Amino acid sequence: MRLLWTLLAATLALGAQEAITGENIRAHIRFLASDLLEGRGVGTRGGELATNYIASQLAIAGAKPAGENGTYFQKVELVGVEPQTTSRLGAAANGKSVQFDWATGFVGNTMQQKSRAEFDAEAVFVGHGITAPEFDWNDYKGADLKGKVAVLFTNEPPSEDAKFFGGRALTYYGRWTYKYEEVFRQGAVACVLIHTTPTAGYGWEVVKSSWGKEDPQVKLAPGGNALAFAGWVSRAAGEQLLALAGHTVDDLLKKADTRGFQPIPLGIRIRGAVDTKVRPIQAANVAAIIPGSDPVLSKEAVVFSAHWDHLGIGDPVNGDKIYNGAVDNASGCAVLIEIARTWAGLRNRPKRSAVFVAVTAEESGLRGAEVYAAHPVIPVGKTALNLNFDSFFPFGRVKDVVVNGAERTSVYPIVQQVARRFSLAIKPDPRPEQGHYYRSDHFAFARAGVPAFSINMGDEYIGKDETAGAQLAFEYNAKNYHQPSDEYKESWDMGGPEQMARFGFTIGMYVANQPSMPTWRAGDEFLPARQKSLGH
Repeated sequence: MRLLWTLLAATLALGAQEAITGENIRAHIRFLASDLLEGRGVGTRGGELATNYIASQLAIAGAKPAGENGTYFQKVELVGVEPQTTSRLGAAANGKSVQFDWATGFVGNTMQQKSRAEFDAEAVFVGHGITAPEFDWNDYKGADLKGKVAVLFTNEPPSEDAKFFGGRALTYYGRWTYKYEEVFRQGAVACVLIHTTPTAGYGWEVVKSSWGKEDPQVKLAPGGNALAFAGWVSRAAGEQLLALAGHTVDDLLKKADTRGFQPIPLGIRIRGAVDTKVRPIQAANVAAIIPGSDPVLSKEAVVFSAHWDHLGIGDPVNGDKIYNGAVDNASGCAVLIEIARTWAGLRNRPKRSAVFVAVTAEESGLRGAEVYAAHPVIPVGKTALNLNFDSFFPFGRVKDVVVNGAERTSVYPIVQQVARRFSLAIKPDPRPEQGHYYRSDHFAFARAGVPAFSINMGDEYIGKDETAGAQLAFEYNAKNYHQPSDEYKESWDMGGPEQMARFGFTIGMYVANQPSMPTWRAGDEFLPARQKSLGH
């Protein structure tokens, strides 16, 4: 019986996925990445245009509204906190002092959601700022951070052992989001991350463009507290800061990477005053549903997601101030819409329902996805799978696919089977040290227990030299990622995005028809949340 189901599902999926076209995907990218939408900033006119466009396209496709009050919109209450160039950061020790310049020396924000946040406190170097008992690692041991400033690096201790912080692969402990969370749990008033390109995984220009703009934050509860400052200093500024204590960046990074690291009181006072503009933001996730055909399984769902937001209008680069976000992530939204159109057109609907969610505020820390995971259309315990689509290169068709995290789920045999049918080799994450699994919206679903992963193109392009793909990716990350130059071009080849849309559609079809509920594999960090959601 199971073999019969497998053959039937494969036949249906393989025929239906051919309706997905790169030219349809192109049309959506062209609009979503146009200057008219002004970079799709959260809480802006361009962002509102983007959500209305996506909702309209999902309606035209035949997907039903799954938001609040019979609409396609799920409200996400945020507070926009925009740091001002009048903000100040400095340090002093032993009669010497240094002041850092905004943008070139430091960027950051307050999490206190007020127009001015000030602090003046002792600084403690806490390595990578990690508390991980499962790896016998505690960068805070013996230190009292209450009322102090934590100085640290992103990333985590390097290792080739996959059982120790994931080996080369970055775990959540290495992400800046974790650093701020843990520093606050330790009672610090501020967090200063020292930037280096190897530890961050990207250059200072990315930090500056990401942290020098308005940050849409989840609204604090009445009386709630938060960090007075969460931000970065450049490597050069970091050298100046540490020199006050007789250290260098390389010296302390080496200490941070060493087992047995002990926190180091720096004998420095760091002073800051963060000036901001604060405004309430009514943002929205776009949510739609296509009901399944089975009376019982239709109460369960496969969720397809992509984030619609980008960086909006920011500092001009070569005279261009619109951060269009064509690859990141107009491309993912276009794929989402095209999958929905094709799914709605199926003559024989899958047994489970399909939910399509375009989430907000991904660039600010997956905030829209977190809101959806906390208030889902279908309960997380009845959500079979989340397939996420984030950033597709328009350089042609590929021979390989990256599905980082899929191997951790019971869905992986299906993924492997679909990859074989598409003649795609499954490749490991080519840049595991970047921690991509923890940087996109599927992570919010995974933390809630839902088996979840993103579908990404590999870098072996059909008809191109085997090194060309890696070079193209490098050039995008170095020149266009989070820059105004991430713009749509009519010369783009949409073969790759079409492939990935068809591939994801087919995986979704299989899972929507399979009788069993997917889960995480034994020992996985997300399995306890899954078991809880399933009532086990």
